[in-house]
Amino acid sequence: MGSERIAVSIGDGVAHVELARPEKFNAMDKAMFAAIGDTFRALGADRDVRAILLTGRGRHFTAGLDLQYAASQFQPNTDPGRAAEGRLRHIQWLQDAFSAVEAARAPVIAAIHGGCIGAGVDLAAACDLRLCAGQAFFQIAEVDVAITADLGTLQRLGHIIPQGVLRELTYTGRRIEAEEAARIGLVNRVEADSEAVVATGMALAREIAAKSPLAVAGAKLSLNYSRGRTVEEGLRHVALWNSATLVSADLDAAIAARMGKTIPAFGPLDE
Repeated sequence: MGSERIAVSIGDGVAHVELARPEKFNAMDKAMFAAIGDTFRALGADRDVRAILLTGRGRHFTAGLDLQYAASQFQPNTDPGRAAEGRLRHIQWLQDAFSAVEAARAPVIAAIHGGCIGAGVDLAAACDLRLCAGQAFFQIAEVDVAITADLGTLQRLGHIIPQGVLRELTYTGRRIEAEEAARIGLVNRVEADSEAVVATGMALAREIAAKSPLAVAGAKLSLNYSRGRTVEEGLRHVALWNSATLVSADLDAAIAARMGKTIPAFGPLDE
């Protein structure tokens, strides 16, 4: 499942995914995008993975899009219509890599240190939870290279932080530090340093992994479905989910453990 751009280790129901291009500050080239998409699609289908921790090796979480790679996508073409169609398909392919993070059945926790820039913010926005180290910083930097952010920040971040703040950060490219990120709700909490934020992220992932995987998967599915829909639509969706899943063995195990004051054990999800 791992590659030269992504490292993956799995234990105790938690998959630890590391962006593994530290010599380039984890800048994202074609191989990195492909590895992210492939990895999260595989983990999303893995019956033994109940939570996913995403981190970056080296000095930064990620410097965002590899600009040399980006420049290579704008080669001259004698037919502008065909060139535009090709760019559209390529952008959609990039988008699909991050959508795989959001679509994974298991919750994804991003533990961020150093810079989280440009496409890094797109990636973080696709995660369920975000934690950061005290020296972390965030920047929606696309405007500074004359690009409209197109990999999810504009579509997802407005459900995480206030619209006015999102628009300011998008239009100006202003860098924000860890404490401001926590204040606006971009991250759940700030830890002292990179080691502490990874440790906290792993502890949180293990806590989630100990819960009923069916209940957690249902909660994530309902939260994602309800975003941008009416309360009524969300209620109907979760009612259908529970009407189908409340007969699971997880419910019996949870109730028996609660009554017996023990820790429940849950089986894996089906593939």
